Amino acid sequence: MKIILLGAGQVGTSLAENLASENNDITMVDTNADRLRDLQDRLDIRTVHGVASWPPVLEQAGVEDADLLIAVTNSDEVNMIACQIAYSLYRTPTKIARIRATQYIDHKERLFKPDNVPVDVLISPEQLVTDYVQRLVETPGALQVLDFADKKLQLVAVKAYHGGPLVGQELRFLKQHMPSVKTRVAAIFRKDRPITPQGSTVIEAEDEVFFIAGRNDIRAVMSELRRKEKNYKRVIIAGGGNIGYRLAKSLERNYSVKIIEHNENRCRLLSESLSRTVVLRGDASDQDLLLDENIEDTDIFLALTNDDEANIMASLLAKRLGARKVMTLINNSAYVDLVQGGEIDVAISPSQTTIGSLLTHVRRGDIVNVHSLRRGAAEAIEAIAHGDRKSSKVVGRAIEDIDLPEGCTIGAIVRNEEVLMANDDLVIEPDDHVILFLIDKRRIKDVERLFQVGLTFF
Repeated sequence: MKIILLGAGQVGTSLAENLASENNDITMVDTNADRLRDLQDRLDIRTVHGVASWPPVLEQAGVEDADLLIAVTNSDEVNMIACQIAYSLYRTPTKIARIRATQYIDHKERLFKPDNVPVDVLISPEQLVTDYVQRLVETPGALQVLDFADKKLQLVAVKAYHGGPLVGQELRFLKQHMPSVKTRVAAIFRKDRPITPQGSTVIEAEDEVFFIAGRNDIRAVMSELRRKEKNYKRVIIAGGGNIGYRLAKSLERNYSVKIIEHNENRCRLLSESLSRTVVLRGDASDQDLLLDENIEDTDIFLALTNDDEANIMASLLAKRLGARKVMTLINNSAYVDLVQGGEIDVAISPSQTTIGSLLTHVRRGDIVNVHSLRRGAAEAIEAIAHGDRKSSKVVGRAIEDIDLPEGCTIGAIVRNEEVLMANDDLVIEPDDHVILFLIDKRRIKDVERLFQVGLTFF
């Protein structure tokens, strides 16, 4: 696939790293020549230096025969104009734009359409991150929570603790422990090394375990792997930007929420826009302020400013002063693995949260959901099976007869409203939603080919 990426920031760079490893023809456009030079040294991509919305720059990038244009510059306006030009002058088939401003998003139904601003897919990183953090807040103890099949299923990552009922036992005993719960362990990471789970696999303490289950069964399965945690009640949010504001608005009905913001005008806007949230003007790394607000009784402290260092320092201070859990927004991907798992319970990478939504529209075959696991180390994919036994490599076949790529497993199938956990003799039918896990991303093309319908396969 020939893809043009506009913007070499965190999201653009992460996307280039993901796509370049899958043998796509990638061209990156940015105004920062040094950043482009660094990317070209590291990745097998072309680069073009210039303003992403200028027709001559787009032509130099090869827009005339591009399959896909992804505009993720830091400017909403540049992203929109680039899509407009790609459509009006070059009829680029698919155009994806990152739009941040709520002033645009609030009018997306009327604004983003072929006759107005021709954006085929709208990506709002702030909303994606807000939804992601909200799922973590609603699932105490989880490292990652992802939705599939219109939220019928969730994939949850937890760290197995000493003393958990299943720790030290083979996976086959999960069904004996919970005979009435439909669940399956999809992947295990042990000391950063992936393990494909088998019935004989023994769960060890400190394993990062990814399991899939219906939304109502998630907490029950988590209790088999770690100590059951009480629901969060008291929340402090550091940072009243777009993410902090949206999260407070989503949580304030069911949680006691306080938000700390240093800008006076922003505080005034927050207090006028939020109905139950307590808005505090100050610095989230001010020890006296945190103590005054009873940080020691806080269930979860969320550092969501745009400053990585400020987020990390505020989180470390909050944890030291007694906050039960801390989650930290970190834009620099190099910091994420450095801090998570120590004093900081969960490090949230906005670029990785956004990547999944973008990859959904890049994958071939009928791929309707892609989620990045462990900061891009693996992927969870939701694909729809089409065709029949003659035209498809999966339809009409039992799972044990499907030639899955190495490192790929099928976790579950959603058939109409029914959730079916994968087993060897389960036969895939047309229109099934198939949830797969891939720990070797170099095999993604093989997975895509499985779900592409041909004239005939024997």
